Amino acid sequence: MSSAKEKNDLTTGVVWKKLVAFFLPIAAGTIIQQLYNAADGLIVGRFVGTNALAAVGGSSAQIINMLVGFFVAMTAGASVVIGQIYGAGRKDDLNCAIGNAVAALGIAGVGLMIVGLLASPGLLRLLNTPEETLEGAALYLRIYFLGVPFVMVLNMESSILRALGDSFHPFLYMVIGCVMNIVLDILFVIGFGWSIAGVAIATVLAQVVNAGLLTLRLARGTEEYRLTLRDLKLKGVYLVNMLRLGIPAGLQSSMYTVSNTIIQVAVNSLGTVVVASWAMSGKTDGLYWAVSSAMGAAITSFIAQNYGAGRMDRVKQCVRQGLIMAFAVTLTVSAGLMLSAIPVLRILTPDEEVVQTTYTIMSYFVPFYFTWVLVEVFSAVLRGVGDALVPVLLIGVGICLFRILWILTVFAHFGTLFSLCLSYTVSWTITSIALTVYYKKGGWMKRRRIVDR
Repeated sequence: MSSAKEKNDLTTGVVWKKLVAFFLPIAAGTIIQQLYNAADGLIVGRFVGTNALAAVGGSSAQIINMLVGFFVAMTAGASVVIGQIYGAGRKDDLNCAIGNAVAALGIAGVGLMIVGLLASPGLLRLLNTPEETLEGAALYLRIYFLGVPFVMVLNMESSILRALGDSFHPFLYMVIGCVMNIVLDILFVIGFGWSIAGVAIATVLAQVVNAGLLTLRLARGTEEYRLTLRDLKLKGVYLVNMLRLGIPAGLQSSMYTVSNTIIQVAVNSLGTVVVASWAMSGKTDGLYWAVSSAMGAAITSFIAQNYGAGRMDRVKQCVRQGLIMAFAVTLTVSAGLMLSAIPVLRILTPDEEVVQTTYTIMSYFVPFYFTWVLVEVFSAVLRGVGDALVPVLLIGVGICLFRILWILTVFAHFGTLFSLCLSYTVSWTITSIALTVYYKKGGWMKRRRIVDR
């Protein structure tokens, strides 16, 4: 076995060591992305102004999350298919599947670019974007959507490399892209005075470079895989399976967007301090959600390769050790967040009322993150074996629909911050129980491997 194959092959070696080594670059990448977002917002806020910050991060961000987020979530389907094929050692099928995945997201990116360019002003008005930020938001979105094909391709190619057991290069190229984006922000915004257009152009150029590096990595490939022009086509049973697994993931992303929008309406009803505190709590505890998501992505890729290889012994080991790791990470991060919250919040804002309210919100959420672990791990395992629909239905009902109903009933009756926050912990608990019951039934273990279809 070549050194590259041995390094990326998740079907051999000590399970926990391979899982940790694979997880760490993904986690580091998500944390760096959080830091980059903060730095990007700082540059815009300080050197362009409050209206520009609102134009870039307000309704524009919601539209991007709504439209682009659906297709980015769909890359999970390709990741599972490619991981199972790689684990089974099917080289010819692997190259075909990789080409199908890149072509599909590239075409979708071009279509979404056209939709975004035409529909951005109308969507901004639909979201009641303030008039003083409307022009800037429309400009930002139109430039951003010019780069959407590259956004789609880079997310797909990152998922492909992780499915092939390579989590380091997607991390490395993302860091290069983030650093380039910040440098170009400084050059275009501060140096050239291009304002919002400079921010958008910097983002697009960084995405082009990131996508280019990932494409070059796949094109050079290894003895096991290589992206070639002849494989860039839409055909084959593997594309069907990518859509079968990817569409539910995209729908789950959309359901979260809808439920979060409704929750934001409830937050807005509690006053300016709560609105500011809610946003602040999202910035401080974003670290946990980034790390948790990275753990889920690592487990999915690990399970996909081993399930494709027929290594059920390693699948079961991954579940056990993945749960231990996820609980350990969750408890560590939760304790760190609560212990450091007040000092960190006082750095972020001088408003003591916002500090205390944010800490109250965190105290309702953070100590109960452990209830989310079962949701993250079991849904990741089920995705890895190709069981996508039932987990999405359970999460859609247990998390998204439940919270909407809670807002319309319990919160509508009590109208308190506590009753709003309680919708999260209760929904996490209900969904974790539902997924545990479904997992324990064991039907997923009888699911045919994608390579056997």
